[in-house]
Amino acid sequence: MKRLKILIILFFMALAVPLAYFVLRSFTSLEQEEVAEFTYFAETLFDQMETELDSFVSREESRAVDEYNYYVSEPRGDIMTGGKPRNPSPLSKLPQESFILGYFQNGTDGSFQTPLVNNQGKTPENIRLVAAHLSRINKTFNTKLFITSEKKPEAPVTVAQKEQKKEAGLAEKYFAPSQTLKQRGFLGRQEKRLEEITIAQARNIAKEKIDKIMSPAQEIQAEAEADHSMSDSFAGSSKNDTERSSLFRSAPGPAEQKHSEGIRSRPASAAAPHIPQPASPGKYKVEIAPLQSVAIDDLHVFIFRRIVLNNQIYRQGFVLKVNEFLKHLGEKFFIGQPLSHFSNLQFYLSSQEGTDTPAFSAGAGSIHPEFTLNRTFPRPFSFINASLACDHIPRSAGRNTLVIMTAVVAGVILLGLFAIYHSVRVVVDLSERRAGFVSSVTHELKTPLTNIRMYMEMLEQGIASNKERESEYFRIVNSESSRLSRLINNVLEFAKLEKKQRRFDMKPGSFSDVIEEVKTIMAAKLRQEDFTLNAHLHENLKFTYDREVMVQVLINLIENSMKFGKNASNKEIIVAIGKDDNAVTINVIDSGPGIPEQALQKIFDDFYRVDDSLTRNTKGTGIGLALVKKFIAAMGGKVSAANNHGPGCTITISLPT
Repeated sequence: MKRLKILIILFFMALAVPLAYFVLRSFTSLEQEEVAEFTYFAETLFDQMETELDSFVSREESRAVDEYNYYVSEPRGDIMTGGKPRNPSPLSKLPQESFILGYFQNGTDGSFQTPLVNNQGKTPENIRLVAAHLSRINKTFNTKLFITSEKKPEAPVTVAQKEQKKEAGLAEKYFAPSQTLKQRGFLGRQEKRLEEITIAQARNIAKEKIDKIMSPAQEIQAEAEADHSMSDSFAGSSKNDTERSSLFRSAPGPAEQKHSEGIRSRPASAAAPHIPQPASPGKYKVEIAPLQSVAIDDLHVFIFRRIVLNNQIYRQGFVLKVNEFLKHLGEKFFIGQPLSHFSNLQFYLSSQEGTDTPAFSAGAGSIHPEFTLNRTFPRPFSFINASLACDHIPRSAGRNTLVIMTAVVAGVILLGLFAIYHSVRVVVDLSERRAGFVSSVTHELKTPLTNIRMYMEMLEQGIASNKERESEYFRIVNSESSRLSRLINNVLEFAKLEKKQRRFDMKPGSFSDVIEEVKTIMAAKLRQEDFTLNAHLHENLKFTYDREVMVQVLINLIENSMKFGKNASNKEIIVAIGKDDNAVTINVIDSGPGIPEQALQKIFDDFYRVDDSLTRNTKGTGIGLALVKKFIAAMGGKVSAANNHGPGCTITISLPT
């Protein structure tokens, strides 16, 4: 058994090591898939936000250059009527988006112009307050020094702070690294563009140079002059020079500082500026730069585009209310989504000093994030950094399956090894009991044969001096021969039952004749051992049984009680027969030492003997009770053992009626 234990342990280790490696690798792969899945949906969330920003930027870049005045310019379709209709700008009303404070234009000399204010009419109170706020922001903007590099901005970085290499490995299963898309470093247009505008649109842009709105006739005359002018027409007419310079010349003011585009504005001069040749009759070229942003304060950002007209720089844009804008993004794309139940979204505002200031937070709390994904949005929203953190990434459904299957496989292996060990142990124990049985049978056969031979020799030699002693010797020889016969009969019956060759003669009876025969057979033995046998029979109780078998069963039980109860103070054996539901119960009650609790379920096993001091001093074969169980089971009954409340034990036989 010791060798068997060692082999089982080695076999278990040989299975456990590769199984543990397989499970570990499986869990690692599942964790990579979980991280990759979360990364995909987190990046999808940021991509949706970026798409929203891109659409927003495209809308603002598509605005006409003269929409930043209260009126927009119209084509000359009403000349014949003596006038030209002037429609309000789309920006003349308060923005529908709650996160936009308003639109305004910053002139070449820092002047302020907003489409919300109509100089010819009364401005409502709510618009007047917004216009005043925009005017203050314009003044703040004029005081700032903006310096940006002419280099193209680097692409924003999306950083996943967990399993970066492993996630790349997963992505490479599906896409070649050279084919993966890079994030954009900008939204909307990347380069500056040239656009043709009419002189009326140019006049709207340079509105701050005009003291009053020109009459329709003046506009028609000015546009007609522009249509017929040549490249040197503006230099040949001092009158025209004076009129054009009033439109495009910068007013004297403080020295210009460097602007965010890296171009220094020219200081104003008395000489009329050169107006470029029109690209087509009545059209002029204007340079429009991509949108960029400037932080006004912690709550507002000015997002604007640079307009270069006749070498003069104008800035047109809108004021973004940062907190409301970030809240809008969070509510539209994150709050209410399943992702918000287990992750936390945060927006940070970047400053020129490189510090990040928290501005918005939503979703589940994150104390010790297991995973974090960061995204800096492209220009002109590069001042916004987004972070999505998650303390516990949702577990894959395959993880539960893997856990269950691992537990099942481990359980099957352990149960299999235990079953192997138990089976081998049963076989070894049975083999040991068989060896003990052979030894016991040899001893049990040798003892009565020796006694018979000894008493026969004494009778031959005439040692018995009288008839009484001679009769005693014959009685002993007869008892030992009966004992020998029963032992041989038990062995033969056991072999027949093992081979299923025993036939039963089942007949109905009252069982009283069985009791009488048992008393007759066991009388001498009972008298010799000083035991008494009492029977309590149920009146008129008849059931079906094999008479010969029941006699042998009772003899085995009575002999077993006598064998282990010979030192008891009360040497009485009781056979009680009763009826219980649809079964007949036969109880054999003794007053011996009883049976150890741990052996009550084993005493009917083949060749089993209780290992204690009493059994070591009492000889036996270990097949008596096993034979009883086999006989009763063959007749459709059951047998059990239980200790009495006092001394002794009770063997209960239950047979069907």
